[in-house]
Amino acid sequence: MAASTTPLNNLAVDATDEKYHGTAGFFEYVSVAMDSLRANKLRSFLTLLGIIIGITSIISVISIINGLDIYWKQKVSNFGPNTFVITQFPITTDFDKFIEMLKRNPEIRSEDAEAIRRQCASCDQVGVETHKEVRVRYQNRSLEQIDMGGMTPNIMEIEGKHVEYGRSLTDWEEDHSRFVAVIGSEVAEKLFPGADPIGKDLQIGDHWFTIVGVGEKRGTVFGFSQDNYVKVPLSTFQKIYGARRTVNISIKARQGEMQQAEDQARLVMRNRHKIDYHGEDDFGLITSEGVNELFNSLTRIIFSVSLFVVGISLVVGGIVIMNIMLVSVVERTKEIGIRKAVGARQQDVINQFMVESIVLCCAGGVGGVVMAYGISWLIASFTPLPSSFPLYAPILAFVLSTIIGVFFGIYPARRAGRLDPIEALRAE
Repeated sequence: MAASTTPLNNLAVDATDEKYHGTAGFFEYVSVAMDSLRANKLRSFLTLLGIIIGITSIISVISIINGLDIYWKQKVSNFGPNTFVITQFPITTDFDKFIEMLKRNPEIRSEDAEAIRRQCASCDQVGVETHKEVRVRYQNRSLEQIDMGGMTPNIMEIEGKHVEYGRSLTDWEEDHSRFVAVIGSEVAEKLFPGADPIGKDLQIGDHWFTIVGVGEKRGTVFGFSQDNYVKVPLSTFQKIYGARRTVNISIKARQGEMQQAEDQARLVMRNRHKIDYHGEDDFGLITSEGVNELFNSLTRIIFSVSLFVVGISLVVGGIVIMNIMLVSVVERTKEIGIRKAVGARQQDVINQFMVESIVLCCAGGVGGVVMAYGISWLIASFTPLPSSFPLYAPILAFVLSTIIGVFFGIYPARRAGRLDPIEALRAE
């Protein structure tokens, strides 16, 4: 990239020496390329900008998807071992199908859960839960938009949730519609700062509930708290708000009988909803595998679109590098003539320019990795979006940069190698 004062002149006098045809020659080429980068800092930076942006973008996208994948598996998709949930609507990415489901407005009732409990031999436990957003108050403190869940006591065990202190709800409290509650850790911290909430009365709407337990802290998911809830017995919930609300049915299969439990529960629901043999389910059956499959499908789409956009940036960066290398060939025509005049082979000249092109691209790749790491750290530190910088990012950047350097460096290198030494020596 430099003019005729580039260290390439240092190679000219020894071009016939065998050491420049092997490993030593390669490192000398790299040294010349690095000197050229340092000699033209601004031009080098502008030349590498497209590569830097492309590598930064692709590694940043991979970091976010990698972080999402880890985050999803840890906090979202794990329903517990051998567990699945029957819901009002299935998981779908088809908007028209979703609108159709809304029009049909299928509902899941507590009676459906009772039928599954009786008829599903492979179901170990069947629990029911329904939700409503409420306002809660204790003395002069109150909280809005709290998730109130009416549930059967076994929901906590089925879904793998735990009480940090106090106790969970009991079957006796469910059978007798007692006004007791388990609250989330965030509700406990905000309404009872520095105090033990166990045994205290909490007002939910117009009713008072005695707190018997505080749930284990679970943190946030995409910025939304998982500890902002109140759990009460399902029968108590239905006594206050009515029994016609749609519910979710959580089912834990017997060990090794997950598929049989899904099939039996689906059959019970289809019979109760009077769906014929060829009809589609009017309910959702959600498993960890189904949720993960949906997530993987979405991330594949995101990555494919991002790769296309980033690819444009890398191609533009490669074209810029090719143009700069062509300019460099013109600037160094006389040097090339001198080298060839003292015995340098055509392949030696081609190798020199190919190595320079690769070094240029790899320098851009290094800059891209550094920027991507910084962006990944900023996203993870200051936004609810998870990001995890992949350990293989430097290798990926090096491979991509090398491919771009080779592809876009071939033409300038071959053009330099084919120069006639006599014509080249005449160049000014």
